[in-house]
Amino acid sequence: MTRLLASFRIALRALMVNKMRSALTMLGIIIGVGAVIAMVAVGSGAKQRIADQIASMGSNMLIVLSGSSTSGGLRFGTGTVPTLKVDDAKAILAEIPSVKYVAPSIGGVAQIVFGNQNWSTIVNGTTPEILEIRDWPLASGRPFTQQDVDGATKVCLLGKTVVENLFGGIDPIGQIIRIKKVPFTVVGVLASKGQSTYGQDQDDTIMVPLTTAQKRLFGMQFPGMVRVIAVQARSLEVMSEAENQITELLRQRHRIPPGQDNDFSVRNLTEIASSAEQSAQVMSLLLGAIASISLIVGGIGIMNIMLVSVTERTREIGIRIAVGAKGRDILFQFLIESLVLSLIGGTMGIGIGILGTLVLSEFTEWPILFSIQAILLAFLFSGSVGVFFGFYPARKASMLNPIEALRYE
Repeated sequence: MTRLLASFRIALRALMVNKMRSALTMLGIIIGVGAVIAMVAVGSGAKQRIADQIASMGSNMLIVLSGSSTSGGLRFGTGTVPTLKVDDAKAILAEIPSVKYVAPSIGGVAQIVFGNQNWSTIVNGTTPEILEIRDWPLASGRPFTQQDVDGATKVCLLGKTVVENLFGGIDPIGQIIRIKKVPFTVVGVLASKGQSTYGQDQDDTIMVPLTTAQKRLFGMQFPGMVRVIAVQARSLEVMSEAENQITELLRQRHRIPPGQDNDFSVRNLTEIASSAEQSAQVMSLLLGAIASISLIVGGIGIMNIMLVSVTERTREIGIRIAVGAKGRDILFQFLIESLVLSLIGGTMGIGIGILGTLVLSEFTEWPILFSIQAILLAFLFSGSVGVFFGFYPARKASMLNPIEALRYE
């Protein structure tokens, strides 16, 4: 241990002889470690934001959409024909054991008025189970109930964006708003969800009982029809099973013969979410890998300076060997010097990386998430770079002929 400490002291003295050169040599490691920390923090922050957005959509969620239509040779998109019924939703819940909650819904854009304020937003007619499926708690008030659905009562839940644009600082609970000139009583305010993975503001919405939307707002041409059925499976493991069973059940109920296309579509939001999360993870790894190149460049700089140092200290090496130092002692000494260079540079790089990332986040409002593992890995990698790129110069120094070294001018 004493020998190791002595070697570190000698290495520090040797590096202090040429302070500017040592500082410039460490600069590559400082930039490399700082870049790795910053890029990984930015990538992890983006990954966490996507994970939060995915979680806000709901857990174990399947979406059943009504079918498309063809008219005069023109094919219209999914949802243009109301092929789903409330009875379909009831059958899914009753006949498929892997399904926990079901919420049929219809919706559309409507103008909302409160006092002298107005706002255009999406009005979604649905059932109380949608709050469970979407994992959507209330910030205040109460949810509407199944009794509200059965009685087609004119009550509503407001998203945060709607509240901000209509009420300002006024408490909306108990207030009367008009949706398509129909008065509705605000009974609850939804907790903030933020943006979806597609960039849509999830808080810019109003929820009303399904039957109220059908009878009072959207006047369905076909009674009992809905455009969307939201489904929550009992667990992540049964998602695929539930998707297949829903498809089979609806084909039977809609009397679709074998070989004919479905008049509905089932979408697994968990698979979409997993793809988005994997993309974010790949981006994070890519950013870290690109930043790691800076460490390699810094290591090459260490090798270059250590080779110069060996040449400059050839006579010193010859004297040390002449008085009894072994080749492994010379090798160890130069390895310690390159390791000290890289570790000091790594320590400074950690501080600069954290500070730079915080400044970047402050000015760009980009989410960041520091990883202790990434910081430690960058620091250890910087030390490994010092040892790896310092080995060749150190070995070259240890292999010098003492006679030739003493004659070197």
